Amino acid sequence: MKAKNIVLASLMTVIGLASCNSNLKPQASGLTSYVDQRIGSGGHGHVFVGANVPNGLVQAGPTQYTRGWDWCSGYHDSDSVLIGFGTMHLSGTGIGCLGDIALLPIDSAQQREVTFSHDDELMQPGYYSVQLLQPEVKVELTATPRVAFERYTADDSLMLRLDLTQCIGWDHMTECSYHQESPTLITGYRRSTGWAKDRSIYFAMEFSAPIRIEEGSTDTIAIMTPLTTMDEHPWAELLVKVALSPTSVDNAKANMQAELPHWDFDRAEGEAIEAWNHELSRISIKTDDEDVKKIFYTAMYHLMTAPSVFCDVNGDYRGADGKNYHGDFTNYTTFSLWDTYRAAHPLMTLIMPERQRDFAETFLHICEQQGDLPVWHLMGNETDCMVGNPGMVVLADLTMKGFVEDKQKALEAMKQTALRDDRSLGFLKQYGYIPYDVDPEPEAVAKALEYCLAEDGLARVAKELGADEDYQYFHERSRSYKKYFDPQTKFMRAPGTDGKFREPFNPFRAIHRADDYTEGNAWQYTWLVPHDVHGLVDLFGSEEAFIEKFDSLFIAEGDLGDEASPDISGLIGQYAHGNEPSHHVLYMYNYVGQPWKAAPLLRKVMTEMYTTQKDGLIGNEDVGQMSAWYVLSAVGLYQVEPVGGRFIIGSPIVDEARLDVGNKKAFTIRAINNNKENIYVQSARLNGKPYTKSYIDYRDIMAGGILELQMGKEPSDWGTAREDRP
Repeated sequence: MKAKNIVLASLMTVIGLASCNSNLKPQASGLTSYVDQRIGSGGHGHVFVGANVPNGLVQAGPTQYTRGWDWCSGYHDSDSVLIGFGTMHLSGTGIGCLGDIALLPIDSAQQREVTFSHDDELMQPGYYSVQLLQPEVKVELTATPRVAFERYTADDSLMLRLDLTQCIGWDHMTECSYHQESPTLITGYRRSTGWAKDRSIYFAMEFSAPIRIEEGSTDTIAIMTPLTTMDEHPWAELLVKVALSPTSVDNAKANMQAELPHWDFDRAEGEAIEAWNHELSRISIKTDDEDVKKIFYTAMYHLMTAPSVFCDVNGDYRGADGKNYHGDFTNYTTFSLWDTYRAAHPLMTLIMPERQRDFAETFLHICEQQGDLPVWHLMGNETDCMVGNPGMVVLADLTMKGFVEDKQKALEAMKQTALRDDRSLGFLKQYGYIPYDVDPEPEAVAKALEYCLAEDGLARVAKELGADEDYQYFHERSRSYKKYFDPQTKFMRAPGTDGKFREPFNPFRAIHRADDYTEGNAWQYTWLVPHDVHGLVDLFGSEEAFIEKFDSLFIAEGDLGDEASPDISGLIGQYAHGNEPSHHVLYMYNYVGQPWKAAPLLRKVMTEMYTTQKDGLIGNEDVGQMSAWYVLSAVGLYQVEPVGGRFIIGSPIVDEARLDVGNKKAFTIRAINNNKENIYVQSARLNGKPYTKSYIDYRDIMAGGILELQMGKEPSDWGTAREDRP
């Protein structure tokens, strides 16, 4: 069907007078008062700005032109031009998409954009508003999981444009349609291709007053005369509900009726704020530093923006094969797994245990529908973005932590994924490693190391299930990282079919998408063995040799080159906190009995690379991963090994953190005598008993209790004994 460039305009029936209080920001309450959506809206944060509820499909917010990489979310603080208020967005990705099903107030049919001032924006979890300059219209947004609720307030005639061709970034409309079913209801759908190769979304758009769509060309405007004159009512409101469905128009209508049957905007906004306060309270912290509170709860907010619900209220959802299904679970989407397997998913297993079964079921059904576990899943589409098999990592972790009902089914899904021939896996089976000179795609080292850590998780599940043959095979494959280690240079390098490493070699150089590493260099990738840290240590010949090389990581200086990925940011020497392969690295000091070396580096990252400014994220938010690192590190924990749940103890920046771990239990971490100088753990007690280990197991956290960390100014011998190391 030919695309329709739709212009929808209306003058609304006057519902009532808007008081002067409508121009005031709703008062944030509870923990939402600490969330600042502006953090990460500048720089390279790429965060979503707008109104949503935790893990909602709808993320209603302003959409701008795509002017470059920093507009991946559809919004950047440097810009003051809008092309619509879209109902879906992405947060923190490196590729632009979504932003469609967007309304735009206009003055004339020819108008395609509006301007605004950031001083006229108001935002908090569950609510966004802006006063536009021309036309002079106030736009307010709130949301339920599947419905955007929009309020337009004007002192003159109001016109709205709906352009189904619009989107951001890579996305291009392939087919769309709309239909006015009644004077107050428009329904339709939009299909597009881009990052998601075949994306479909259906909508039902209901207005609080009758509207008329003018017939004619695709650029025509429809105007409806108000029932009362503007002289009688100088301010007027139009309310619009935009319900979405991945499966059908009828289900979009049903979603609207189930989630937003009323027309009380303030009530809906209050319920959205209440939902955020409930979710944010999953971790309660104590600190005298107001900036830490703001950074912490903004990070929690970013964490909970995705994964997004991707099913209707009746359980229908669009599968990875493009077919519609009915499920007895909540289906999710927006899985940036190469990023989020490292911290976001482990954190969610701690504070959102009730959602983990649904994540696992989503993964297993994706595998049934597309033939392997997800890599980077977006709106029912596999994008195959990034390297490795991160879906295997998350599923293995969920299996080992007890969230998977059918463990045998999970094992088979992981085996099916690992034994494919695409994405360089065939070379791994053929050679026992991925040679750089036969693979037509670059990034051999990054791919191989990611496959190794994923298959270690597979092997652990196989061992638990007594599948000894599978365990032996995949355990051996998970140790193939050793074939990439060059004992001469002591870096991970790419071997060829003859076993010789690629030459020339420069450990500092990074050529984006064209060398042996993914968004990094040899300095950063040499440590990507989180599943077998002690095995990596052995490759250096001794613990002392490992430590000497590891220490140098944080002081090494070199030129990454003009072709390096912009993701390589937040450098301390060659440690790059702005990108995920480095996120576990600081905690590796615990494995060699030197947790005191990690403490000042952890505090440096938390205080210098996370701030309250608009550029307060040192790298992409990456759909919650950057924020999850901060949340975990701020309370003093991090899961280095991707599977199994051994959390390393760091240097908490908050004085106390109470984690709601479900089943009416809480785990509390208290940092006694904690301040900017007292960054070193001196001793610890778990539930009142001395605790000497520099890590704690997942099951001990989920059992509830209290971990007390005595902090001091000087390094101590806590956690240094060999039996106390992870």
